[in-house]
Amino acid sequence: MPELPEVETTLQGIAPHVCSQKIEHFIVRNHQLRWPVARETANLQGRLIEAVSRRGKYILMRLDRGNLIWHLGMSGSMKIQPVGSPSETHEHIEVQLASGQALKFRDPRRFGALLYTVSDPLQHRLLKNLGPEPLSDEFDVEYFYPACRRRSASIKSVIMDSHRVVGIGNIYASEALFLAGINPARAAGGISKKRIQRLVETIKHTLRTAILQGGTTLRDFSRVDGNPGYFSQNLNVYGIKQGCPVCATTIKKIVQGQRSSYYCPRCQT
Repeated sequence: MPELPEVETTLQGIAPHVCSQKIEHFIVRNHQLRWPVARETANLQGRLIEAVSRRGKYILMRLDRGNLIWHLGMSGSMKIQPVGSPSETHEHIEVQLASGQALKFRDPRRFGALLYTVSDPLQHRLLKNLGPEPLSDEFDVEYFYPACRRRSASIKSVIMDSHRVVGIGNIYASEALFLAGINPARAAGGISKKRIQRLVETIKHTLRTAILQGGTTLRDFSRVDGNPGYFSQNLNVYGIKQGCPVCATTIKKIVQGQRSSYYCPRCQT
């Protein structure tokens, strides 16, 4: 599933091509995504795309009238191609621009979404209760340590809770916890402030590194240009079958909340 680095990579890839462009045609080939595609898309011809941004795993597209909210779901991706390029299998939406380029949305599993709102998208029901961005100054130990206190839930489930902090999915949670030396099954409320400080730092480091390398290619994700992300080459524990890169201890796998967690039983306590 695309996580924050993949969504940020997608945003950076499409922004230069879509900002300040008028929509010539908005083509919806399949309305049945996670929710039915917004009916307002039938009237978007001639609208100007003023800006694009990201909130958590959502891509926000501000128009001269109204806003589009995109979500990549489990297998969604966006590409920029010339208008007239053959459509691919599972390519559900094509936004043809005045520049002669087209933004194409492909989603084999159809868990992605496209919503429309005339109001502030940050106040939409899907976004208004999200936690802080992990790469923002707001996400620091003074915020996150109290958020973990008196929590019996595992630290991994807490950092994957979008109400506590947004965008940290399974891959990057496992990697950040490894760098912080924290067992993913540890109760969040029992971790010291010093270790939470270290975790905040490793979360930021892991996400920034992944963004610079274009995300992680696992299953369906590829970048806007069609190339894979390369962070998978730097994974320390996630999906690793050999020994820990630090101590050579065999990496263990457990299931938490129906997700696989990988960790080193010696380095992570």
